[in-house]
Amino acid sequence: MADGTHATAVGMRRRGPATGSGAPQRAGGAGPLAAVAAAFTLAQLLLVRPVLGLGWDETVYVSQVTSHTPAAFFSAPRSRGVSLLVAPVASWSSSTPLLRVYLALLSGLALYLALRAWRGLFPVRVLATAGAFFATLWVTLFYGPQAMPNYWVAIGALVCAGCFLRAGTADGGRAAPWGVAAGAALMAWMRPTDAVWVAVPLLLAALARRRGRLLLVLVGGLAAGGVPWVIEAYTGYGGLAQRLADASRIQGGLGWHIAVDDQLRSLGGRALCRPCTGAMPHPVITLWWFVLPVLAAIGLAVAVRAGRTARTLVPLACAATAALPYLFTIEYAAPRFLQPAYALLAIPVADALWHLVRTPSGRWRPWPAALVAVALAGHLAVQLTVLVHTVDRNTDSRRDWARTAATLHRLGVRPPCLLTGHEAIPLGYYTGCSSGNIGGNNANMTEAEILATARRMPVAALTGPGGTPPRYARSWTPHRVSDLQVRVAPPADGTAAPR
Repeated sequence: MADGTHATAVGMRRRGPATGSGAPQRAGGAGPLAAVAAAFTLAQLLLVRPVLGLGWDETVYVSQVTSHTPAAFFSAPRSRGVSLLVAPVASWSSSTPLLRVYLALLSGLALYLALRAWRGLFPVRVLATAGAFFATLWVTLFYGPQAMPNYWVAIGALVCAGCFLRAGTADGGRAAPWGVAAGAALMAWMRPTDAVWVAVPLLLAALARRRGRLLLVLVGGLAAGGVPWVIEAYTGYGGLAQRLADASRIQGGLGWHIAVDDQLRSLGGRALCRPCTGAMPHPVITLWWFVLPVLAAIGLAVAVRAGRTARTLVPLACAATAALPYLFTIEYAAPRFLQPAYALLAIPVADALWHLVRTPSGRWRPWPAALVAVALAGHLAVQLTVLVHTVDRNTDSRRDWARTAATLHRLGVRPPCLLTGHEAIPLGYYTGCSSGNIGGNNANMTEAEILATARRMPVAALTGPGGTPPRYARSWTPHRVSDLQVRVAPPADGTAAPR
């Protein structure tokens, strides 16, 4: 990155205004960015719908700050950022639609601010196209209104990288370093390990260019967001090394694992691909994934020829390091894991698209423009189709949890109560019960503790299809609830349990 941001800005002023697709413009004209963010918010409300119930991970994060249900077990890899994000609503209301609307509005505002962080580095039309591309990915639309961390890591990455490039330029002013700190803190607040991976190219660039103040700001932002996670490691997980070891174990043991094919399988709408087996989605669903790096490479080539390499190379490098752990160090996949990489890639990809459809002098290339328009329309149709399928499937599964919770209430399992076994965490949230397990990644109780709890309140052991009930619950009254076998502990007062 010998052509650092400051040198690029000076070079552009020397040559006078440039007309290439990636040439910087004055900071005005934020209307298209606001329009993209508003459309993104509206699309979430219309397509994902606020009535979508909370998913498994969401119940963990939301339960930490609610008053209507006990806090679920908080495993080592998780961070408190999402819980704090939803606290302004979840701390006083149990309404899932209200929470969805809040998150949709917040995610739209965040996208607008993240795109604004790049003004002066690329024309507004490029930034608006980048925002539209990222916002119309099914994974972005699906997770925008959800209480999950990955979208917010993506927003933090965009803010941090954009402000990093603007720092030291005439347009950056004094605000850019604060943006670097805020973006880094947001990433670390949501997922500390992801924040470090995203920030590696920025840290190396600051060291190489001897930008001590910028390096300090970046490290400070990462620390501000990550220190609470480190403190919690010592107060609740036996130390930082132990928490990292537990996090690795829960994720299947971090190491050299090629998960590229797993990510491809997840593109068909699988929220979690673990174990990731089965056929690949139709090629039309995965085609964009292979086109993305090609367009990013074109964007880099355009930037090199125009003498503005840094502003394109930085997001590409950050996208690569953000994706690396999820492509090569774990044995499973979830499409949301790569959201930060998609957000960062969107900018050079949008720059490449504008280069393909317009000449350096600003004239349209009719045939390339028509082909790009058709390709983008097809891409949008595919993304929306996958989104609708994913929303419908998740809506059905979460309604099943709600129906199971209602049945458990009829069986006498009402708060205060305890669920243990298969899907105890999400069903505990829907039922209003505590959840506990004696084994697996969410182990937080012993058999003796469960039996002692059964003498004080209703306890139910849940067994999934094909499973066997735990030893301590084999004498409890069995019930069939949907595809679950539910065994309810006998009431402490000796009365018969409802049937």
